[in-house]
Parts: sequence; C-alpha cells; structure tokens
Amino acid sequence: MVRPDYCLDHWRAVREDAALAVEQMPAAQLDYRPQDDLMSFREVAAHILDTGCGLAGLLLDGETDFTAPDFRRNLERYRRPLPETPAGIAAELRAAVAADCAALSGQTPEFFAGMVTKWDGARLTRLEMLQFVIEHEVAHRMQLFVYLRMNGVVPPTTKRRSGGKS
Repeated sequence: MVRPDYCLDHWRAVREDAALAVEQMPAAQLDYRPQDDLMSFREVAAHILDTGCGLAGLLLDGETDFTAPDFRRNLERYRRPLPETPAGIAAELRAAVAADCAALSGQTPEFFAGMVTKWDGARLTRLEMLQFVIEHEVAHRMQLFVYLRMNGVVPPTTKRRSGGKS
C-alpha cells in the first residue's frame, strides 16, 4: 500500500528538480519554445505551479467531482502569481509545494481514502488523485529538462547522477 507521506516526499523531490531546472535556465531563455504550438519554458513552469496548487487546493477543500462544468474555473481560485525571474519562479514553486504538502500531511487516512471522480469519469481515492498530480508534474518536469538540453544546459538530475559533471 502506498502511504501519503511517501507521495508527499516524492512530490517535494519532483518539484525541487523542477525548481532547479528553472534556476538553471538562462533568464533570457525563459520564453524559449521549440515550436510555436508548444508551451514556452516559462509557461510549463506556470502550468506546474497552477496545476499542483489547483488540484491540491480542490482536494483539500473537499471537492469530489472533477467533472463539473466549472472545474477549470474553480482551479483559478488557487492560482499563484508567477514571478518574472528564474530565482523568483523557483522560489514560488518551492513555497507552493511546501504549503500544499504541509496541508495534505495533516489529513487523516479517511481523507486520503475518500473517493473523487476525475474529469474523465475515473473513480479514484484522494491518494490516487494525488499520485496522478505527481505523475502529471513528472511529465512536465521532463519537458523542462528537454528544453534545458535544447539550450545546452545539463538537467539537475543528470548533474546529480554524474557527480556534477556534464
């Protein structure tokens, strides 16, 4: 069985890597996008922030039906402003996940066992929904890493595994 504390620790680690990626991207390249129909690096970072805050906020507020027509509008309540600089964006990414994890870590086992309906109709426990949020963030963290590589920057996980060598 997956424990909530494990998921929250994992989310913090994934978010830290995203924050490190933002810090490593040169400020002049924050609006880099490999092609016109893709999000820019800055937009990916904002999406990570907005989605994590929005979905965690809805879970914490007791939302159980993510199929509601006003679902996307409800996410807006949790949007945090995105700073302009890499350091500011990274700090906001860290602060947001710290606040969400602190609030979630105080929840009971019954909270995490409670059922929600995802926008595709799937029935999940809140813990499974949290795991989905983390998996979604992992995908976008990797997008940040690809953008870093396309700009000649070695991603933080590669640097960590190679002992800081690129």
